[in-house]
Amino acid sequence: MVGFKATDVPPTATVKFLGAGTAACIADLITFPLDTAKVRLQIQGERQGPARAAASAQYRGVLGTILTMVRTEGPRSLYNGLVAGLQRQMSFASVRIGLYDSVKQFYTKGSEHAGIGSRLLAGSTTGALAVAVAQPTDVVKVRFQAQARAGSGQRYQSTVDAYKTIAREEGFRGLWKGTSPNVARNAIVNCAELVTYDLIKDALLKANLMTDDLPCHFTSAFGAGFCTTVIASPVDVVKTRYMNSAPGQYSSAGHCALTMLHKEGPRAFYKGFMPSFLRLGSWNVVMFVTYEQLKRALMAACTSREAPF
Repeated sequence: MVGFKATDVPPTATVKFLGAGTAACIADLITFPLDTAKVRLQIQGERQGPARAAASAQYRGVLGTILTMVRTEGPRSLYNGLVAGLQRQMSFASVRIGLYDSVKQFYTKGSEHAGIGSRLLAGSTTGALAVAVAQPTDVVKVRFQAQARAGSGQRYQSTVDAYKTIAREEGFRGLWKGTSPNVARNAIVNCAELVTYDLIKDALLKANLMTDDLPCHFTSAFGAGFCTTVIASPVDVVKTRYMNSAPGQYSSAGHCALTMLHKEGPRAFYKGFMPSFLRLGSWNVVMFVTYEQLKRALMAACTSREAPF
């Protein structure tokens, strides 16, 4: 057995809720530069046609984007929006990941044998519910990641300033901008991420290919990250563009998608795919491995406290 040993007592809903938020924050701290590079690549060329965008592209590839940002804006630019990102994960991941098992049990009426339909339904439910809770933090995070630290492109001075400025200039609804594409994205992401992880892990354990420890969690998480990127990338690009847009630039998320298709072609929907995969793959590995270990550590601590001397 690698890592903490599984306890006889299953983790409680509270342990899962707190463990998911903490694990997601740790994963964000490690992979945030990749997420920032993804956002920059996704919004690049949105005001130009495909030919002009390709000719004048400021960022080229994951490493090129990161190096360009460090050279022109400094290393700290890679962590633009980190505070809002951690706020988002603590509220967002706690709901969509921490409550997944509880909602899945609700749909299966307590049965241990959950079908793929119940898993998909649970993933969609917690993904959509998480957006309802954490949307303003996501808007601020994307705005920070998209803005250039140097020069006149800087729109917000701090996280608190971003919340205040958006509410003042765009109204309360500005903080909930892009809720529709974000609900769609996170329903898809949650289904692809959690259900794929669930299915891969179950298959590995049932086939006796691996035991329930770190290598199994790593393999399941990596597979989940790849599947999630392929499925969710188009919605993610539209969400990023729409959230970062100036007031009146797009009338809706659908208008944003059609504008992208008309001006930049179908390939625009997979802009930033490599950083998305690098980010989601590494994020999933760090998050799920940490989450599994945190659940076991927290339950072991609870059990040892309750054990009689």
